[in-house]
Amino acid sequence: MENKTQEEGSTINVSSLACIDLANSNLHQSAASLKQACLDCGFFYVTNHGINEELKDEAFEQSKKFFALPLDEKMKVLKNEKHQGYSPVLSQISDNQIHGDYKESFFIGIKGSNDTPFCRANIWPNPDVLSGWQATMEKYHQEALRVCKAIARVLALALNVDGDYFDTPEMLGNPLTFMRLLHYEGMSDPSKGIYGCGPHSDFGMMTLLGTDSVMGLQICKDRDVKPRKWEYIPSVKGAYIVNIGDLLERWSNGIFKSTLHRVLGNGQDRYSIAFFLQPSHDCIVECLPTCQSENNPPKYPAIKCSTYLTQRYQDSQVDLSMYKKT
Repeated sequence: MENKTQEEGSTINVSSLACIDLANSNLHQSAASLKQACLDCGFFYVTNHGINEELKDEAFEQSKKFFALPLDEKMKVLKNEKHQGYSPVLSQISDNQIHGDYKESFFIGIKGSNDTPFCRANIWPNPDVLSGWQATMEKYHQEALRVCKAIARVLALALNVDGDYFDTPEMLGNPLTFMRLLHYEGMSDPSKGIYGCGPHSDFGMMTLLGTDSVMGLQICKDRDVKPRKWEYIPSVKGAYIVNIGDLLERWSNGIFKSTLHRVLGNGQDRYSIAFFLQPSHDCIVECLPTCQSENNPPKYPAIKCSTYLTQRYQDSQVDLSMYKKT
């Protein structure tokens, strides 16, 4: 597409992504298409995912209601040390970013014991303030996980392993799943380090992204080329955007791409819901046997999932103690 603008000395196009039909009975055909998408940029659309459009609309409507609350009400559910809860504007940073992200978010994790990394009882808004909010988000979370597991089966075939390869207890049998409600507002100016969301790659296995119709998401297929070339990813009605994360890049020995992406604000309110899938916290992520050879040995050392994620989260968050009441 020829929708181009000039920024940072580079041309920005609107990208055309592969579309994976999850209802396609020919899984090997879907796997071939998905493999090509992951070799190219690690971003693709999925359709016929089975998430009810009414549920998605309700989740977005409830998200908007939360972000429309007065700041003092939102601060009552300020995120805990497990990252669950509300994060104000400027509380997340990316590499080479002058300011934090110009977005606010609400992070919903999994339930678990306090001695399990990333697990704690979720923080929820007061039901007297937002009736039905928790039930909607828990239902959407459940549906998003179902879709991600379906995608994981196609991904396995694309990586030349059995379709149920990731369905083991230590991998996706007890996964770490996080959902982030996002609200962007205001303008971005990359030349001044001002972003809705700064350039980054996702930490985990994959991300399922639901968006509204407001443009903002961009990808950079080659982070090493200067100046960087950014391409907009438009929302497609009825489809979700999916991208693979750093852990899957490690699993694939760098064959599949965890691509740099960012969000630019354009003065309009923009809402999205990102669902992040990671394997079990004690899963050891190491190069798949089908992705290595004598001439292509493993590029990354084996690492425990929770160890990797803990370090990445620490690197991307600012200290919120300034917001705590003394």
